[in-house]
Amino acid sequence: MEPIGLVERLGRWSSGRGALYLLLAARIRTLIDEGELPPGAPLPPDRVLASALSVGRSTVVAAYDLLCGEGRIVRRQGSGTRVAGPAAATSRPTTEAPAFLHLLEPRDGVIMLACAAPDAPPAELVEAYARTVPQLAGIAGDIGYHPMGHLALREAIAARFTARGLPTTPDRVLVTTGGQQALTLLARAMIRPGDRVLVQAPTYFGALEAFREEGAVLRTLPVTLSGFTRAIEDQKPVFAYAMSTFHNPTGTVLPSPARRRIAQAAAAAGVPLIEDEALTELGFPDQPVPAPIAAHHDEVITIGSLSKVVWGGLRVGWVRAPAAVIARLARMRTVLDLGGNVPAQLAAAFLMPRLEPLLRRIAVERKARHDHLRAELARHLPSWQAPAVPGGQTLWVRLPHGDGRSFAQQALRHGVAVLPGAGLDPSGAGDDHLRVHFLAAPAELSEAVRRLAAAWQEYEARPSRATYPPAMAV
Repeated sequence: MEPIGLVERLGRWSSGRGALYLLLAARIRTLIDEGELPPGAPLPPDRVLASALSVGRSTVVAAYDLLCGEGRIVRRQGSGTRVAGPAAATSRPTTEAPAFLHLLEPRDGVIMLACAAPDAPPAELVEAYARTVPQLAGIAGDIGYHPMGHLALREAIAARFTARGLPTTPDRVLVTTGGQQALTLLARAMIRPGDRVLVQAPTYFGALEAFREEGAVLRTLPVTLSGFTRAIEDQKPVFAYAMSTFHNPTGTVLPSPARRRIAQAAAAAGVPLIEDEALTELGFPDQPVPAPIAAHHDEVITIGSLSKVVWGGLRVGWVRAPAAVIARLARMRTVLDLGGNVPAQLAAAFLMPRLEPLLRRIAVERKARHDHLRAELARHLPSWQAPAVPGGQTLWVRLPHGDGRSFAQQALRHGVAVLPGAGLDPSGAGDDHLRVHFLAAPAELSEAVRRLAAAWQEYEARPSRATYPPAMAV
């Protein structure tokens, strides 16, 4: 197994209590027992894994020796270290995305700057649920299965698109369980193993995971999407995926002329274009937002979500696309879950036309926290580069040296989770970056930076730091 793959699967192995070699052995033991590391699977050499985890070689040697004594792994001179047992056909691998793995594990005192979403439901959402209870109580003759989404919410979403200058009818809207399900459905509908997909580098890790799950071959462009026309001619992708407004993770906003060129090029080549608008509503105060790419070509497929705007626990997203595409996605969605949560959709339908006061309030709050985090980083970690952004939720931080993956391991041991940039960049150019969100309260952000500074001091003091080879675009 490549060291990068094992490091990702280890997750937050070092954030517990006890000697590091015991924590490492415990996590590898769990992965073996759960089948994530199947019999016969190779494990990285001592020095390679130690470098990747930013620990001493003795830590890995002690962990391997413990597991070897338990009969879980086998170490042989010349053939390396492997999971015990004969090699067998492996089941389909699960995600290695660090942010997803963080969500699967308890917090245990770790400040989470890796997963970005509002961490508490606002008063507006509580009111929305209260106001829709009578509507829910009055439902009759409806079993609650709505694969395309509840009509009231589809109408509200269509009305919001229309108000933005994109005339939309409900038959062009599919409600999904968050934006991630929208990406998953589109990937399943459009990708066959070996198909090429054009993405920005870096980009949202959840999209990369959804595309890889279907066997896509990822081809990359800069965040600015320069060279888009040539790329779709040369690569002939089954679709292109772009975040044009408050891009995740860089915060970039694509200017209107570029949006027009991209829309026209995709239309001329007959290449579907997916525009992810999950963060479009998250500009800072008085920040202008260009018209969406779909304003320049109505066949553009648009993804949206309330999870980043309202609350991460409000799993309501949508797809706007031609009616034929929506009908196909709805048939696929029926197999998955028959339709989303109706009470949540009714609450979302109530919220949609009343979002503006909430958006204005959180814009002021997020800008203040953005400024606070940058000020703390400048004070405690002046060698780090953390450019300001005009909106969104994250900073794309560049380290002066070293590697984001190995430093993220060091940061975990100091009780703070950050997202290494390599997992967001299939081109392999993100190794020296971290994605850090600024949604936490100012006091928590200050404490997180204090811990990061302590972790960085230890990281710099190590005699050798891990440097990963360039990642392959797969």
